[in-house]
Amino acid sequence: QVQLVESGGGLVQAGGSLKVSCAASGSIFRINVMGWYRQAPGKQRELVARITNGGHTNYADSVKGRFTISRDSVKNTVYLQMNSLKPEDTAVYYCNAGLISLDWVTNVYWGKGTQVTVSS
Repeated sequence: QVQLVESGGGLVQAGGSLKVSCAASGSIFRINVMGWYRQAPGKQRELVARITNGGHTNYADSVKGRFTISRDSVKNTVYLQMNSLKPEDTAVYYCNAGLISLDWVTNVYWGKGTQVTVSS
């Protein structure tokens, strides 16, 4: 079994910064990609940023230049540093990982989410 556990969400004022983390644990052979998605009330879940095993990153246009995704492959942990936060960044942030488990099954896993609220 594989678990993704997010941490670091909270309440911050507009213009502030916040860093969220996600640690993957369990029967993991290799993590191919890790990422962050977010879902605001009444909206669809959307990709925020992702990082591959090789370090290639992708960002949503709305967060480019403000958010930075990074990864510690030894700890199976992904981070999202969020700067210059805006009220429209308010959402539940979900960690996502595409990985190969020890029984050679490729699958996608999700964390339970962490709330990020940006006040104006």
